Amino acid sequence: MTLTAQMIKNIRALQTVKGRKASGLFLAEGIRTILSFIEAGHKPVELYIADKKPYLVSQIPSHVPFDRISESHMESISASTTPSGILGIFKLPTEPDPSTLSAGLVLAQVSDPGNMGTLIRSAAAFGYKSIVVIEGCDPYSPKVVQSTAGSLAHVDLFHWTWNELFENKQELSLCALVARDGKSPEELDLKKSLLVVGNEAHGIPGGWLEDCDTLLTLPMAGNVESLNAAVAGSIALFIGSQK
Repeated sequence: MTLTAQMIKNIRALQTVKGRKASGLFLAEGIRTILSFIEAGHKPVELYIADKKPYLVSQIPSHVPFDRISESHMESISASTTPSGILGIFKLPTEPDPSTLSAGLVLAQVSDPGNMGTLIRSAAAFGYKSIVVIEGCDPYSPKVVQSTAGSLAHVDLFHWTWNELFENKQELSLCALVARDGKSPEELDLKKSLLVVGNEAHGIPGGWLEDCDTLLTLPMAGNVESLNAAVAGSIALFIGSQK
């Protein structure tokens, strides 16, 4: 298949928030990520495989159609520096019903795509289904999707304001992850909570922090002031899942 200039332009637009919102579509790259979405019931709107990656063809389920394109066209539409050779276009999922919110993770102004993707991946790995995204970066940006390694297909994403979170959290408590002066993970029950992880540089805004029911701090030895947001959040989620 030969992609026209307009087709390439439309696909590249999905690398932007504006393009995703206008079309209701997002990009996914990499065989593991794409198969995760397909296995979760998301049918690709379009699926492209580079001509020089024939081994990828056998991994695609027989009921899923795809088009073969040139390496140069794959490089033109890929958001990656080194394209994997397979790119899928999917519909943005419908927002879950607020009543389905369960214990999980709140990403409060998390702005780094790698951190957001890692935290979503960790939450899914440790059995947490609900992810609330408040401001920060777009979870359907190519970098976040790639960082989740397919885990994004297995969680429920809620795009809310802080007030909407407060209105819809039901019986769940809000547990803020902070660098100091919080309780240790062993003292808290994260299976009945939403763990709030804040911005990498500024943390959780003061007013939001005051709304939280409890504070959690990971005990650390030595002179380390704090951990990376994704590392700290992942450790807290793991400890919480073991109780």
